[in-house]
Amino acid sequence: MSRRNASLSRRDMLKASAAAMALPTIIARSALGSAEQPAPSERLTLGFIGMGKQNQYHLDAFLRMKDVHVLAVCEVDTTRRNFSVEKVNKAYENTDCAGYNDYRELIARKDIDAVVIATPDHWHTHPIVDACKAKKHIYCEKPLTLTIAEAKLCIDAVNKYGVVFQTGSQQRSSREFRIACEAVRNGRIGKIKQVYAAVGGPSRFCDLPEEPMEPGLDWNMWLGQAPMRPYNSVLSPRGVHNHFPNWRAYREYSGGGMTDWGAHHFDIAQWGLGMDDSGPVEVIPPDDPEKGQGVRWIYANGVELIHGGYEGRGGVNFVGTDGVVYVDRGKLQSWPDEVVKEPLKDSEKVRLYESPGHHRDWLNAIRENRQPICPVEVGARSVTVCHLGNLAYWTGKRLKWDPQNWKFVEPAEANEWLDGIRKEPRRDPWQLPTI
Repeated sequence: MSRRNASLSRRDMLKASAAAMALPTIIARSALGSAEQPAPSERLTLGFIGMGKQNQYHLDAFLRMKDVHVLAVCEVDTTRRNFSVEKVNKAYENTDCAGYNDYRELIARKDIDAVVIATPDHWHTHPIVDACKAKKHIYCEKPLTLTIAEAKLCIDAVNKYGVVFQTGSQQRSSREFRIACEAVRNGRIGKIKQVYAAVGGPSRFCDLPEEPMEPGLDWNMWLGQAPMRPYNSVLSPRGVHNHFPNWRAYREYSGGGMTDWGAHHFDIAQWGLGMDDSGPVEVIPPDDPEKGQGVRWIYANGVELIHGGYEGRGGVNFVGTDGVVYVDRGKLQSWPDEVVKEPLKDSEKVRLYESPGHHRDWLNAIRENRQPICPVEVGARSVTVCHLGNLAYWTGKRLKWDPQNWKFVEPAEANEWLDGIRKEPRRDPWQLPTI
C-alpha cells in the first residue's frame, strides 16, 4: 500500500497552532508532563463531531490514551452533547471541554490538531472537506460517503491539503483479515475466480411517520443536505444509551446494509484482490433486484465479486482454483487447512502492513507524517463498490464503470447518478462542497 507523506509535518502543525493561539491549552493534571503522560505540547489535541454510539466508543478509546487530549465535542442533540462534555471533563478532572452544536465552530479552533467524525453517513463529506481546509487530520467512520461524487471529492480534498486521514474500516487492523489477504495475494489458493461477501441489502426512501420533536435537538441541522421531513426517533433516538438509530435503512441518509457492512467486507475483498487504488469495471444486477442479493461486480482481470454468502457461510470467501479462504470477525479458515495456518515463506513477497490498532495507527501516522492503514482512497474506493451495487439494485441496469476516471462508460446517463438518485435536490447551504 502506498504510504505517501502528508505535506504538513507534525512539527510545522504545532508551530502553526502555537502561533495562532491566543492562550495556552489548559491541562489540569500533569501540566508539565511526566513519564506516564507527555507534556501538553507533545499531545495531539482532538475534537469529536457527532456523539452517537460509535463516537462514544471512539471517545472512550482516545480518553484512555496519554498522548492525546480531547478539547471539544460537537453534537446537534443537546442531551448527547452535554453527556459527552461531562464525560471528557470527568476523565480529565477539569471543566475545559467545549460543546458545540455546529461543527464549523469546532473546526475553526486553532488549538485542535485533528477531528474524529462519526455522524450519520449523509453528514460526512462537509466536515471532511472543511477539516481538510483547516489542516486538521481526520479519522472518519465508514461508510465514508453517501454518494460516489462525495467519495472522489474526499480523495481530492485530502490530497490537496495534505492531512492524515484514517477511514474507520477497522477490520484492516485485525489479524485474521490481514492473514487471509496475505494468503490470497501470495497465490496460496491459486488464481482467484470469485469473492463472496455477505452483507445487507440496499436502502429505501424514508417513509417514517411524524413523532413529537425531541427537546433540544436541532432537527434542521441533523437533516443537513437531506430533504426536510418530520422528526422520527428511529432516525435520532432520544437519550444517550438507547438503541442504535436506524437511519441506515433510508436512502436520504445512507446506503443500507450494502454500505454499512459492505464498507467492511467489500473493503476486505478489495484488499485481498490488491485493488485499493482501483475497482470493478462492470456491475451486473440479479434477475430479480427486489431480492436484495446477487449483484455481481466484474474486475478487469475477470474476477467476480458476488453479493451473498458462500456454502452457508457469511463474511468474506475468496474462491480460487486451488482452494478457499474464509474470513469473518474472529473467524479464519481455509481449504486446504494449511493455507492460513502455515507462516509465510521467504519466497512469498506480499507482506501487508500490520497495524497496532486502528486508533493508534492513525495517531502514529500523524506523528510519523505518513499514510495510515486505511487512508482516504481506500475508504473511497471501497464505499464506491457499495454505491455501484446499490445503483444496480435501484435501477436494475447493467453498468460499466471506469474506476480510473471515476465515471460510467455505459449507460452514459448513469453519470447523472454520481451524486445519488434523489427525490429532491440537496438543500442549501449543503450543496456538494468545493475544495
